[in-house]
Amino acid sequence: MTAQIERFAPDFRERILATHSRTAHQLAAYNPNYTGGDIAGGASTARQLLLRPRAAADPYSLGVPGVYLCPASTPPGTGVHGMCGAKAAESALAHLGAPARSAP
Repeated sequence: MTAQIERFAPDFRERILATHSRTAHQLAAYNPNYTGGDIAGGASTARQLLLRPRAAADPYSLGVPGVYLCPASTPPGTGVHGMCGAKAAESALAHLGAPARSAP
């Protein structure tokens, strides 16, 4: 991966201070939700897209003031990096009564 990035960003390798890696087994031992090393929390089936992490109109709010979820298990799901957090932030702002913000 580093070599591929280096193709487009010369000297990238020299800027790396440290690296850390884990095997799939180590990931699963670290977090039982990472079955087989799958950090995405399992297949994104239609059922899971609708029901995970919990069946609710607002899957980001836990019903406790100021407590929100934004893992890859929340919509729109894995592979849409940053959107789970953005949607959780929108939920928090809506609960605060703040006006909706549009994407840049």
